[in-house]
Amino acid sequence: MTSPHKTLQFSLTEFNQIHKEMEELYHTMALSLNLSDSAFTILYALYEQGDGCLQKDICHEFCLSKQTVNSSIKKLEQHGYLLLEQGQGRDKRIIVTAKGSQLLEEKIRPVFEMEQQAFAQMTPEENSMLLRLNRKYCDMLRAQINAWQPCFDNAGTHE
Repeated sequence: MTSPHKTLQFSLTEFNQIHKEMEELYHTMALSLNLSDSAFTILYALYEQGDGCLQKDICHEFCLSKQTVNSSIKKLEQHGYLLLEQGQGRDKRIIVTAKGSQLLEEKIRPVFEMEQQAFAQMTPEENSMLLRLNRKYCDMLRAQINAWQPCFDNAGTHE
């Protein structure tokens, strides 16, 4: 008979494998589009949030460091896909050029469509449950980490 601990560990292992598989799907997609993971994420964010979003918003939404976002934006800027525009204070707005708009349309829009098609294959109840349970697990894991290491207090928050 399987112990509750082994059942729990099996479930956690499977959950972690699914999470890594999802990451690998996006990594493979980025490579197939000749983009680094961070460039793909920035372009994805620009497609999702629209022209003029802030660097700090991308850092926050996608849990990326300022250095990673900044260096990827600079490379995309060198290729003529983006421009940086001064926002309020130290904020920088990311402006998509005509060349960048074409890149978003050709490479990122199809990704959004694939995601929507995959999500649409689940019922609204399944979609809601998937989101709710993932959020619950993330919040509970954050609480466990905070109890263990209080400096993680705001790590990965998306409030």
